Amino acid sequence: MLSRNYVELRTATEDFNPSNKLGEGGYGPVYKGTLSDGRVVAVKQLSVSSHQGKSQFVSEIATISAVQHRNLVKLYGCCIEGKHRILVYEYLENKSLDQALFGTSNLHLDWPTRFNILLGTARGFAYLHEESRPRIVHRDVKASNILLDAELSPKISDFGLAKLYDDEKTHITTRVAGTIGYLAPEYALFGHLTEKADVFGFGVVVLEILSGRPNSYNNLDPEKISLLEWVWTLHEKDQALRLVDPRLTEFDETEATRLIRVALMCTQGSPMARPSMSRVVVMLSGDIDIGTVMSKPSYLTDYDFKDVTTSLTSRFLVEDDTPSTSSKGSNVRLNYQSRGSNASGDNTPRIDHAPSVNVTQSLLAEIRAEGR
Repeated sequence: MLSRNYVELRTATEDFNPSNKLGEGGYGPVYKGTLSDGRVVAVKQLSVSSHQGKSQFVSEIATISAVQHRNLVKLYGCCIEGKHRILVYEYLENKSLDQALFGTSNLHLDWPTRFNILLGTARGFAYLHEESRPRIVHRDVKASNILLDAELSPKISDFGLAKLYDDEKTHITTRVAGTIGYLAPEYALFGHLTEKADVFGFGVVVLEILSGRPNSYNNLDPEKISLLEWVWTLHEKDQALRLVDPRLTEFDETEATRLIRVALMCTQGSPMARPSMSRVVVMLSGDIDIGTVMSKPSYLTDYDFKDVTTSLTSRFLVEDDTPSTSSKGSNVRLNYQSRGSNASGDNTPRIDHAPSVNVTQSLLAEIRAEGR
């Protein structure tokens, strides 16, 4: 990782020209730039309003530079000069998944491409959760944080919201920072964070890729409420394949059914009922039988989904200072501490009640090796 000076990056981005702006991340704007050696990069400039100090910035750099996987965005360099805090990433020419699915992008994502995007993304998260040292919880899994390279291979971006935790800890309690529509219930309500919060967000992304629709009330018919409620309604009527994007002239029904089941498992209300991401990879690959999907989550059956979201937004949510321009959801931060019985149980045994699957070490090694 190379240190860059501010003048060089200012020149590379044409004085951070708005015409070069790629979007707005959790900590500030991102610009397209060209370095003196001709390399095109993405320059992430921390905004003053993010209140991130030097120590936090250095910590983020150390975290990002320590992880290497083909499904993670690479960090090329950084700038810590005066008040300036800047990260330099590899540039992904096909931008973000949400732009490809919901925006004005001319990309055509056919069925094999969509499936491979999900599989690659799952491999990236399996690495972050289980093999990276320290292990990393992303905290803001969404389509706009999945970038596409020239071959439309996915790379997970924006570790500005990433949260680290030690092997000895089963969860951490924190201020919530994420995007409405992707937040796991236990994280949104109680700040209770494990890697299973990322699994929930991934499940939502699966549904978005399948349907070609964002998980936003403004983009669904009134009776569909949200993708999660809609897919469960279809699933209970044995009509789940109606979820598939009508723009797909061809798709594999067996694979689509498998993806829907994986999404329903990933978005279970209890984090213990959700599979690990390495297990998700094996499920997506078709190497194991997924089995019977659990019952409809209580967060969909016990409340009026729209009323609950409105209540949460008005009572607990504070709009992020730098919302993403590409995300269809709202970036939020909740000052809400966990009051659950396990809020301080760092020594609580890790229990996984997802369907029993015999995933051997050799199989996991093969899965992870795909991303080397």
